[in-house]
Parts: sequence; C-alpha cells; structure tokens
Amino acid sequence: MKVQETVQSARGTTDTPILKQSKPKTKWGRLWSDVSRDKYLYVLALPGLLFFIIFKYIPITNLVIAFQEYSPYFGVFGSPWVGFEHFMRFFSNNDFWMLLRNTLAISFLSLIFFFPAPIILSLMLNEVRSSLYKRTIQSLVYIPHFLSWVLIYGLTYLMFSQSEGLFNKWLVSMNWETIDILSNPNYFWGMLTAQSIWKEVGWGTIIFLAAIAGVDPQLYEAAVMDGAGRMRRMWHVTLPAMRNVIMILLILRLGTILDTGFEQIYLMMNAAVTNVAEVFDTYVYRVGIRQGEFSYSTAIGLFKSIVGVIMVVTANKLARKYGEESLY
Repeated sequence: MKVQETVQSARGTTDTPILKQSKPKTKWGRLWSDVSRDKYLYVLALPGLLFFIIFKYIPITNLVIAFQEYSPYFGVFGSPWVGFEHFMRFFSNNDFWMLLRNTLAISFLSLIFFFPAPIILSLMLNEVRSSLYKRTIQSLVYIPHFLSWVLIYGLTYLMFSQSEGLFNKWLVSMNWETIDILSNPNYFWGMLTAQSIWKEVGWGTIIFLAAIAGVDPQLYEAAVMDGAGRMRRMWHVTLPAMRNVIMILLILRLGTILDTGFEQIYLMMNAAVTNVAEVFDTYVYRVGIRQGEFSYSTAIGLFKSIVGVIMVVTANKLARKYGEESLY
C-alpha cells in the first residue's frame, strides 16, 4: 500500500485535493471588509460625520463668492466675477493692521497663559491622593464650561463694574479709588484671557488626565526607588507621557491662531475698548453680515482659513523634523 502511494505521488496522480489560494483583496474589498467588521463604530461616529459634512464640507463649495460680487437675487452662478477685488480692499483697509494686531495679541496671550493651564492643573490633580477630594475638585472646575458666555459676561459685570461691581465696592470700603476695568483698554486683553482660563481650564484637563492614566505605575515605582520626589516624578515620568498629546493639541491650536471666537469678544466689547477689541470675527459680523457684504466677509473668512492651514502644515513639519508627534 505504501509503495502504491509513493508511486502515485511521484506520478502526480494522487487524488488528494489541492487547496485553492485565495485571491488578494482589492483596495475596495479591504475597505468594505473593514467597514463590515467595525460597522457599529461607524454608526456611532455617524452623527459627527454628518455634522462635518453638512456644516463644514458643503459650505466649502460657496467659497467662490469671495471672488464674486455676490447677490442673493442672482445666486452663486449668476453673480458677476470680480477676482481678488475683495481681498485687495481688505488688505488695503486701514483696519486690517488693527484687526491683525488685536487678533494675534489675544491669540498669543491665550497660547502663553491658557494653553499650559490645563496641563498644570492636570499635574496637580494627579498628585491628589484622596479620590473623594480629587473628584470634588474636578466637578467644581468642570462647571464653568457649561455656562454660556452671556452668563459669564453678567458675572464679570457684577464683579468689576465701576458703579455696581463687588470688587470696586470693596475698594470703596477700604477707602481706595475705584478702577474702571471694563472700559479700560489696558485691561481688556488680560480680562479675556482670565475669562477663558476660568471657564475652560477644567474642561481642558480631561484629555490630559486620560493621558496620565495610561502611564505604567511601575515607572513611578522605579522613580521612587531611585529617590525621585514628586517634582522629579512629574518632570521625568508624567510630563513625557503627556508629550505626544501636548504636541498634537499645540499644532491644532496654532491652526486657529486667527480664530479668537466671536461671542465672548462681542459681549465684552464697548465703545471705549473698540480699538483693542475689534478682531476678524467681530469685523466680519459688523461690516460683512450686518451691511450685507457677503462676498467681502467670505473673503476675510477664506483668508483666515488659508493662514490656519499654513500654520498647521508648518507646525506639523517642524514637529516631524525634530522628532515630535505630528498629525500626519
């Protein structure tokens, strides 16, 4: 029997079936396989995808009105083309340099003082040993995030108004002169930065605390064995674990350097501080939207977007060049 099997095998006449090799999947086949495998995750992400498609990607098609003299009556396809006329008008406007100065000043103050604040608070919360005390502090610093800017403005007015503010009433009770904080241009940028820190610093700690939670406890134990104190452990163990997250958020923050927000500044603005409060967002609303100059306001928005893309690409390349974490 063994001799017969050997002969059949040598002659290639064996009846053993040969397994067919599966053909490699195409690009679309692999994509469909991945979607089928993770279909519930895609369903979970669907609301976010729809949001970006409807409110971010579809409006991109209307950016062409920045190069037109847009009229709602004629529409996008019927409005006459004017080329770069709106851009030239904007750059030659005397308000351009004022807007650029105010926007960059507010953004850089936020970058210098507000951006590190959640990192520092996360490091401090990580050192709290009592879980009850830690959760209580976290809940207290999260609450301001859920307050609207209208309410924040009301609280600021009640605190720092020259006639009705609690701060000035305390100064009067101490026989000191009152300080006009809300109408003084010298305090405006600092007040905006302080408001942003108070409102968002707690909410910003969420992602950093998540990064800290992923640190291997054995690293802390090894640092303790080497005689490292709390400050040394924070500097050599905790901060390196947060490094990648910090770099990615910094790159994204640089992409919004000309986007200072509208609601906060518009509410805090008054006639006395207009020279230091007017930024691109409020200018677009005042000149572009309220006066019906849609093409002009779109040109300003397109300029901001182009600057944001340049900043993100440049920061990402620098991060990759120096071996740091990058977006892509």
